[in-house]
Amino acid sequence: MKTETPTNSPKMVNIHDAKTHLSQLILDASQGSPFIIAKAGKPMVKVISINQESKPRTGMLTGVFNVPDDIDTPFQNEIESMFGA
Repeated sequence: MKTETPTNSPKMVNIHDAKTHLSQLILDASQGSPFIIAKAGKPMVKVISINQESKPRTGMLTGVFNVPDDIDTPFQNEIESMFGA
């Protein structure tokens, strides 16, 4: 199986090798070694363990900036005049 493994990057396998070695690749991915399936050297999909799925990043900017209480009212008069309100 031909793979390219840059430092700290998932290994890349071509479609033919992925089909040939799918069972082992899935076992490796389930144990924390994701892989990328490529076609003609172009990455197409990344296979990772379900336990490694990225989690939502809700709230990641908490404390970085403040949202004003009137966030939906700036330029209210201008907007209303544009729509004849």
